[in-house]
Amino acid sequence: MDLSFDIARLLEDLDQVKATAWKEIRIVSGDGLGDYATKLDWRTVPLRSIGGDGDRGDAGGPDLADFADTPWLARLPHLAEVLKAIPARLASVRLMALGPGARTPLHSDTKVGLPWGSVRLHVPIVTMPEATLTIAGEVHCWPPGTVWYADFTRGHMVENTGTDVRVHLVIDSLVTPALLALFPPVFHGAAVHRSTIFEPEAAPLGRDALERLRCRFTLPESFRSWEEPEGAFLEDQPGVPASVDRHAGGLGLYVNGEPVYGLVHRGAGEFRFAGWTGERTVQVRHDEAGSTQVVLRTRAGDRTFSRTLDAQALSPVGGAR
Repeated sequence: MDLSFDIARLLEDLDQVKATAWKEIRIVSGDGLGDYATKLDWRTVPLRSIGGDGDRGDAGGPDLADFADTPWLARLPHLAEVLKAIPARLASVRLMALGPGARTPLHSDTKVGLPWGSVRLHVPIVTMPEATLTIAGEVHCWPPGTVWYADFTRGHMVENTGTDVRVHLVIDSLVTPALLALFPPVFHGAAVHRSTIFEPEAAPLGRDALERLRCRFTLPESFRSWEEPEGAFLEDQPGVPASVDRHAGGLGLYVNGEPVYGLVHRGAGEFRFAGWTGERTVQVRHDEAGSTQVVLRTRAGDRTFSRTLDAQALSPVGGAR
């Protein structure tokens, strides 16, 4: 990518956290926060996480809160400058350390890439020829201070056969045209843009607008999980009582009366899940006759799947109660 940073300054910040207790990396699945990823010497310091929790070593996913800076980031001004240079809304940001002798299994990351509205960027800080990333059979060792994107949905592994700890800054981000403009020219064509989910500018709603979108409906059970097979929510399946209702000053998705995901407005009454991308959205709309509908959508590149459901408004459509 067309970005690079002063490695001496990044090393200054790294020195501030070297002696701290680095967190073990945890897995996030469609069922939520799971087990630790590995028993290997592979650890992290979270700089941004769900709700700004400085103890979460996972990459995050759909949740009640969106991503926020952790207390660690306030101590690391040079790394904060790196993040300000990324022209997009940031998700998880972690310092990730791979110890000597560590080798991860071959694995792939689910729905991390342009077709699902996110990228995973690497900024090497401490590296050496013996610390490598192998992805789709190609071996990489990127120079310190540079910024790299790779398609981590392909099979990959990292290993460190050296004697020092390898440290990368790993940035997960939503996608904007400005961010994609920093990629090599091969990413600038119409075909790539058509198959990329772009995150729009923030579209906050006032209290009255939020009230008008409150509703209840029956949700296809599989839609809750971002790991569901493509288009699975279109099939006949059990439904669960759901609602879009007040949560934490905004709106949230409730299932069986309990809040499960915060909702982030993308425009026109359409919301993504907090902690997630435009891959999966819920839209509330009203027709001229005053009927309320919920439109569920999933996206994968240039493919969109949608299902329209009847809903019952919880506030008068003409305004707040």
